[in-house]
Amino acid sequence: MLRRAEEVFGERAGYYANSKAHSDQEELRQIVELVRPDGSERMLDVATGPGHTALAFAPFVRQVVGIDLTPQMLDLASKIAMEKGIGNAQFERADVAQLPFHDQSFDLVTCRRAAHHFLDPEGALREMRRVLRTGGRLFIEDRSVPEDDYVDKTMNHLNVLHDPSHVREYRLGEWRAMLDSSGLRTVSESFLTKHRPISSLMDTAEPAEAREILRIIYAMSDRERKRMNIEIVEGRISIDHYLVLILAVRD
Repeated sequence: MLRRAEEVFGERAGYYANSKAHSDQEELRQIVELVRPDGSERMLDVATGPGHTALAFAPFVRQVVGIDLTPQMLDLASKIAMEKGIGNAQFERADVAQLPFHDQSFDLVTCRRAAHHFLDPEGALREMRRVLRTGGRLFIEDRSVPEDDYVDKTMNHLNVLHDPSHVREYRLGEWRAMLDSSGLRTVSESFLTKHRPISSLMDTAEPAEAREILRIIYAMSDRERKRMNIEIVEGRISIDHYLVLILAVRD
């Protein structure tokens, strides 16, 4: 699965560099405001991709280190940092399952829109906690699902079709339990719903998988579509997506 994730994101590096959902500057500004860096911190951005989150925080921290499994993503992140004249960001290849950093070596850890690809999210959380100093903060943003078994199962299936490296989108309650068992205390949490065109699932899918996404949607009953908040207007399909935003601390 790790090799598959590396292949998928290597192929899609350019897409993620330009993706509005990932590079939304207003959303990134709001995340920085939520975390409230004070300028003195050393920060780790896990699964940094092309560096959107790391570079948004760079002006507000002492140093930021972005890690990722995919060399193409890291090359893009370094290129963008250079183009923007950002000198306090560095990018290196590493796996969240075994972070190559000493205990308590960061003041902040962020992980945005990546954890649904982790094979062992609790193990990843323990590693992120390990490298956080006492009192350090962890910010997680990720795809999620509501407390509805049908929506949970269906949305996760659609996302595997969208991206074969997808593992699972977790409910907010599951995140609470994983953070607690990893020794991290949640200080704020949000569950957001965004209604988006079906192209958000289909554009990067393989043709056969894109056809299967449409088949599943058109095979749903009216009741099932209502639970998914799927709208079909003049052949244009839109569907709800869900996000969790969590700020936690290592006591």
